[in-house]
Amino acid sequence: MKKSTAKMLMIIFIVSTLVTTLAACGSGNNGGNENNTNTNTNANTNTNSGNGGEGSGEDTNAEPITLSWFSVDPISSWNNMQDEVGKELTKKTGVTLEAEFAMDANRIALMIASGDYPDMISPKGDASKLVDAGALIDLRDLIEEHGPNLKKAYEKYWDRLRWSAEDDAIYILPTAESIDQQYMDIAGSFHLQHAAVKEAGYPDIKTVKDYEAVIQQYVDQHPTTADGQPTIGLTVLADDWRIMIGVTNPAFYTTGAPDDGEFHINQETYEVTYHYRRPEEKEYFRWLNHMNDIGLLDREAFVQKEDQYKAKIASGRVVGVIDQDWGFQDSVNALKAEGKFEQTYAHFPVTLTEEYKDHSLQSTGFMAGWGIGITTEAEDPVRAIQFLDYLASEEGQILNNWGIEGKHYMVDENGTRVIPDEVLDRKVNDATNFTKESGIGMYSISARYGDGVKDSSGNYYTTKYPEQIIQSYSDVEKETLSQYGVERWIELWPQRDEFPVKPWGAAWNISTPTDTDYAVLYKTMEEITRRRIPEIILAEPAEFDALWDEYMTEIEENGVEKMEDEYETFVKARIEHWGGSVGL
Repeated sequence: MKKSTAKMLMIIFIVSTLVTTLAACGSGNNGGNENNTNTNTNANTNTNSGNGGEGSGEDTNAEPITLSWFSVDPISSWNNMQDEVGKELTKKTGVTLEAEFAMDANRIALMIASGDYPDMISPKGDASKLVDAGALIDLRDLIEEHGPNLKKAYEKYWDRLRWSAEDDAIYILPTAESIDQQYMDIAGSFHLQHAAVKEAGYPDIKTVKDYEAVIQQYVDQHPTTADGQPTIGLTVLADDWRIMIGVTNPAFYTTGAPDDGEFHINQETYEVTYHYRRPEEKEYFRWLNHMNDIGLLDREAFVQKEDQYKAKIASGRVVGVIDQDWGFQDSVNALKAEGKFEQTYAHFPVTLTEEYKDHSLQSTGFMAGWGIGITTEAEDPVRAIQFLDYLASEEGQILNNWGIEGKHYMVDENGTRVIPDEVLDRKVNDATNFTKESGIGMYSISARYGDGVKDSSGNYYTTKYPEQIIQSYSDVEKETLSQYGVERWIELWPQRDEFPVKPWGAAWNISTPTDTDYAVLYKTMEEITRRRIPEIILAEPAEFDALWDEYMTEIEENGVEKMEDEYETFVKARIEHWGGSVGL
């Protein structure tokens, strides 16, 4: 806990600014090897267990309890635990979650100002504000006494759970990345309708010019859709923080840099640069300006809201999309439900020119930082940690990832979990409704093992492994992939072993202090960038260079170098804090 004076200063700062950074970046990649655990899958047979953890022998009597939980990230299919997995979780643990999701950027700031917190909270990048306000409890003793599955899951990375070199407390259970994750597939940022790729003859699509050519050819041949709507060449979403995912993050992906949020970090010197100041990124934005100039960029791109964006893609009239696949998955699900598989999307590692490599698969090692914590206002911290511990157990992870045996999966004569064809069809082609009804995958809010990791039975913890991934592709996807000589999209990307592991993890995952100038400087840069970038992209090409120079001058005059210097100290502190631990 912090001293009361520090807490009061923190509250005054929060109330005065009422700002929270919700910069959800595309996920980083963490390394690790396949881990065959020895967890006993039959340890949860005690019908009175709340579950204190496999092998713990702890009995909580599963007395019914409602725990409040707040998450910055919304879950669109959330069904108040009335889905099949949710009901089973309540049956196993006695816990019902009363969930609240962020509706605006000020929600955590208001919590801090009022001192009114939920039992559990998933704050993403705002954890440091909660720690400074004294709102989170140290979980170390709770894990030691009531969390054997959590302790086992984080065993190799225990040192990384410590808040800082100065503060040994564990305030957050990391959930941003799965443990020992081995990436089995990827979609990247650049997507093209299968119909357009097919009509172009399945050409090499490596650069933005290749990507543009496919869009241009298809729009020229199909200016309107079958139902008379104008075909849209390329759309992006610039609504609030989503501008980073589809508009500005691709500037570093296409120019050979990994995802470190708003910063570029020199991998040898650790020098930090606000990534827009890299000269090569200027040329990516020049390309977007060009796409707007020739009429291929959606005219509504910088004014549309997320629901409009998704509806547009779901209509089947958008040829190209720049976004992470989770950003428009609902639209793809809608297209599949209507049988419009040709209008769903192929994925490519597009770069500015062929001299660059997409770094999406560069390993971060295991990342601590973003995750879930228990607040000082929790009604019953022990039941809260036991619930999170059950989710981290082998039984809990199989339930969350696979669903209920006999309904969502079967176990064959070889002991292998198998998803029936009719269930797989719904998962793939009616995903939104299936997820809402089943609850599969919705409870990934605690420690969990990643793709490629096997449980004690020799089965994978998750359903994302090569054979299952290939089986889940539509015939249209399989045809496109076959034309490029691969079976999975990930095979098109530069592989993880082509890059060094990043010793700081991912910079977007670093919790930053609230008692420095950094927070104010960051907010200033964010406001300038979100105003300037759309202006530059939508300008006449002849105005591009002058506007870019004005943008660079404005951020320099407002302290970008000071912000970079402060962030560099955070990066180096993270490296020192993590130094020597497993995963580097």
